[in-house]
Amino acid sequence: MGDDPVALDLRRQADACRSLASPLTGALLDGAAADYVAQGVVHRLLRDFPDDPLASALSLRLAGALHHLVLTGRAPALAAHYPSAGGSWNVQATAELWHAAAATLAQHEREVRTFLTLPPQTNEVGRSGVLLGGFLEVARRTGLPLALREIGASAGLNLFWDQYRYDLGEAQWGDPASPVRIACQWRGSCPDLTTPVEVASRRGCDPNPLPIATDSDRLRVAAYVWADQTERLARQRAAMAIAAARPSPIQVAGAAAWIEAELFRRQRGETLVVYHSIVMQYIPKAERSRFRALLANVGETATDRTPLAWLAMEPFRVGKRFEYELTLTLWPGGREERLATRVHPHGHKANWTLGTVRE
Repeated sequence: MGDDPVALDLRRQADACRSLASPLTGALLDGAAADYVAQGVVHRLLRDFPDDPLASALSLRLAGALHHLVLTGRAPALAAHYPSAGGSWNVQATAELWHAAAATLAQHEREVRTFLTLPPQTNEVGRSGVLLGGFLEVARRTGLPLALREIGASAGLNLFWDQYRYDLGEAQWGDPASPVRIACQWRGSCPDLTTPVEVASRRGCDPNPLPIATDSDRLRVAAYVWADQTERLARQRAAMAIAAARPSPIQVAGAAAWIEAELFRRQRGETLVVYHSIVMQYIPKAERSRFRALLANVGETATDRTPLAWLAMEPFRVGKRFEYELTLTLWPGGREERLATRVHPHGHKANWTLGTVRE
């Protein structure tokens, strides 16, 4: 049982959470792994999960389910350990944390099972700190307004990237009065922050978009943020307020079918920018292939007045771990380039390598 892929994934994600400054979530998932091996409540919940636990982010689904119960006021004993709900925790309270978590899972087993069926949708707004550089580079090269088209857009928070304020180390970008402030350490051959950017339109798709019209909706989105990262949670809530004040630009659709229609509608004198961040692993393999083929086929017809850009912030395997990069494919031309490497999955840093062709 110790080598079971679910237990291994829980431990792997626990280590990842600690490395990403969430020791509480790391301790929580360590406890879940031990409980799974001991065939406790976690084993009952996860043993029949149909997908690969790593690809489906099963560990993050479980952590999100617990956080949702806390944020909705149904797990007071666990909330006492969650800073996001006014509680406090330190490593000396690890046993108490897991005891409260296990009791919560047992009490709300049916609801947790339902929560686990939906893919995690962190809609991490911090990733806009990396995507910003890609949008600036596309605008610099094409000199045209950007028609934004995001796949796997979830609640659509990263569609409003131009409404945020960015602290990029020695430089800043965006509205100083914005309630959303994103810190991303830019290093290397950074994009030109003086490039003028005009957003012509913004739309996105998601097969299961997360609405943010009500408090209940926003609590579900917030549940995927790790409970001891209160600053990150506050930033996300501010981004939800910006998005909720506008008509929703998100359509219920899969990536391939939706982008096919959007490619057909592209306008002369605009750059259609198709983009996504840590989404591809949730799209079925056949649909991913169709999505790429559609972009390549339409890209062959692109001109200087109808350019097409594909901006992707996604992980790739390096041995047993993942690293993240930002790539750009721009038509006419169609070369895939690495714009940034050593990208933090929450958007805290990026090493810019503009123009590096990806082998």
